Amino acid sequence: MAGTPWPDPEAAMTASPPDGAEVIRNFVKTLPTAPGVYRMFDEAGEVIYVGKARNLKARVTNYTRPDGLDIRIRRMIAATRNMEFVRTETESEALLLEANLIKRLRPRYNVLLRDDKSFPYILIATEHEAPELKKHRGSRRAKGHYFGPFASAVAVKRTINSLQKAFLLRTCSDSFYRGRTRPCMLHQIKRCAGPCTGEISLTDYAELVEEARQFLSGKSKSVQDHLATDMNSAAEALDFERAALLRDRLSALALIQSAGDVAAKTVEEADVFAIHQEAGQFCVQVFFFRAFQNWGNHAFRPRADANLTEAEVLEAFLSQFYEDRQPPRLVLLSHELSEPEVMAEFLAGRAGHKVRVQTPQRGEKRDLVVHAHNNAREALGRQLAEGATQKTLLEGVAKLFQLDKPPRRIEVYDNSHISGTNAVGAMIVAGEEGLSKKHYRTFNIKNSELTPGDDFGMMREVLTRRFTRLANESPLEAEDEQTGMPDWPDVVFIDGGAGQLSAVREVIDALDLPRPVTFIGIAKGEERDAGREKFFMAGREAFMLPHRDPVLYYVQRLRDESHRFAIGTHRAKRKKDMVSNPLDEIEGIGPTRKRNLLQRFGSAKAVSRAALADLSAVPGVSDALAQQIYDHFNGK
Repeated sequence: MAGTPWPDPEAAMTASPPDGAEVIRNFVKTLPTAPGVYRMFDEAGEVIYVGKARNLKARVTNYTRPDGLDIRIRRMIAATRNMEFVRTETESEALLLEANLIKRLRPRYNVLLRDDKSFPYILIATEHEAPELKKHRGSRRAKGHYFGPFASAVAVKRTINSLQKAFLLRTCSDSFYRGRTRPCMLHQIKRCAGPCTGEISLTDYAELVEEARQFLSGKSKSVQDHLATDMNSAAEALDFERAALLRDRLSALALIQSAGDVAAKTVEEADVFAIHQEAGQFCVQVFFFRAFQNWGNHAFRPRADANLTEAEVLEAFLSQFYEDRQPPRLVLLSHELSEPEVMAEFLAGRAGHKVRVQTPQRGEKRDLVVHAHNNAREALGRQLAEGATQKTLLEGVAKLFQLDKPPRRIEVYDNSHISGTNAVGAMIVAGEEGLSKKHYRTFNIKNSELTPGDDFGMMREVLTRRFTRLANESPLEAEDEQTGMPDWPDVVFIDGGAGQLSAVREVIDALDLPRPVTFIGIAKGEERDAGREKFFMAGREAFMLPHRDPVLYYVQRLRDESHRFAIGTHRAKRKKDMVSNPLDEIEGIGPTRKRNLLQRFGSAKAVSRAALADLSAVPGVSDALAQQIYDHFNGK
């Protein structure tokens, strides 16, 4: 790939700023007729669009005649004040670069993949003498056999549980494996063959691993036939215990194969994509088929202009979806792409093998696409229905709490501690699409001068930190480019009454925020009775909401969610403190040295009793560090 800098033409920099079409027209004069990627910048220097082209000169020339283009493109052209270009060797290379830049820069006029989650895989890790069966996310650095993707961690867990019954592979960590002197509970309940204690030879265990690999690779029938033959032979030899074990393994395999709601008889490996548009919103449903089995599905809701066609959104979605994922050998689509051969070349480059991109018109492949499209339509329908309900609730919040308009972002705060220990503050966020867990935050209470259990002081610290950072780092109109959630809240609910609200107001008044935020205190009802809450706002007498008002139930759910999140965070912190290792307190002891010490002595307690000479003999521990460890535990 060759990067070519095209300077901003001086002709475009006149005393009165030219319109976007004129800026673009000046660039066209120097563009090559080669594939590449172009970026459009607005007056503030922000990238507003990234595009790829087989012929840069021809593609960009289209923008110089905006009259025949739709309103979205005309707005984009009008906002353009500069452009940059990168020439590539092939169009598929341009497609890869375009997807990379869109993901990194998130321009507002591009189709954006909002839910950029990584999918889990099943890994048979072969680095150990007895390979381990486990869930895997992220890069494929570990040696072994990878199978997936699966649509969710739940699907992986369900499949691994069945694979344990079918192939008796271990799921324990290597350190647990090394420490066994007798079989664990999983061996007792026939979920593991017990290679750690020699209950099965490593040769026989390797055969189980190979059977599992073949099954997950699509050779399920041969594996089942082999197990059925062994079961019959064991029964004829009157080895009924072994026959019963093989029968249970066959049942587990049948459970895996029947787990999906739709199976494939002729499609061994494919990703199926279907898109549906309604009310200006899009939903892309993705189904994963591997080894003739349905390994789950996931609904994506890309952010795109409503004027785009479903095929245009799907094409942009695919390049971003596979930008950091491994494509299968077959990709089935609900809509024909404008350049399917370019997409196939791009995916083949990502996968390292040939990839077919098809829009089937008949047969089983067409049935799979129709099934995916039905799921996309239903998922989008549910989202629109939930959005309408959420919109009604937010309008109710605005009316009952006398706001100028429905809030786009609501924040709810709560504290959790036990007699002041492990104190944490928690913030949950809700908006037009319901709870936004991506924006949840926790705050470790750092002020050592606070009286243990001082809820007022903890809330002051949390809100001071939150709004000081917000005022310093977030412009008033800033929002999350993936979700559209504003950075600034419209409404803040505080768990507490008039005193708590007064403490909050002191903090906010001292910060002198650049925009108003409505703060509301929620005091629990008598005997903590849900439905009898009192609400406190500046300039109003305390009031209650009608007992059966949907807005009351909505606020209660928000308060309960903040309470749940705060307690969960507090418990996690307390648990971490309870299991913390004394070695972590010693400066210079990192993960590697800690592991070496624990492997040598067995426990931190044994390290504390070790002689200086024994500490010095541990790999990675110098004489000076050994002295430091010895002094730490011996009070010197």
